[in-house]
Amino acid sequence: MGTTAAEQLLALTPERRPGIPETLNGTLRLDAYENGSTQHWYLTVTDQHVEVSRSADPADLVLRAHRTVFDRLAAGQLRAPAAMLRNDLTVEGDMRLFVVFRRIFPGQAGARHPRDVARQVAAESSSGWDARR
Repeated sequence: MGTTAAEQLLALTPERRPGIPETLNGTLRLDAYENGSTQHWYLTVTDQHVEVSRSADPADLVLRAHRTVFDRLAAGQLRAPAAMLRNDLTVEGDMRLFVVFRRIFPGQAGARHPRDVARQVAAESSSGWDARR
């Protein structure tokens, strides 16, 4: 996609996000640091909607990383769980909201959901199986 995390956060629209569980509500703060300063992004999740603002207020889940880590996550070049396991991304608070964070940024270009891939493989296997009978 080639955009930064900041550009993607600013471009978030208020529409409903069905990928976010209906019962999951709360706040997230993204702390992106670089050259001794920190940019704060504050996300409020209510009824599958995400509202973005700029604030350093306390949040239910706080994610901290270098700005380039957030940019790589936004570009689909890095996965959030992998960044967290390598300690490139630190996470503190209600981990249930991590689901929201993972669904805000798109995956890699051309990526497909594993279930879709499995269904395609199963369909191809079964059609090949029928042809051999």
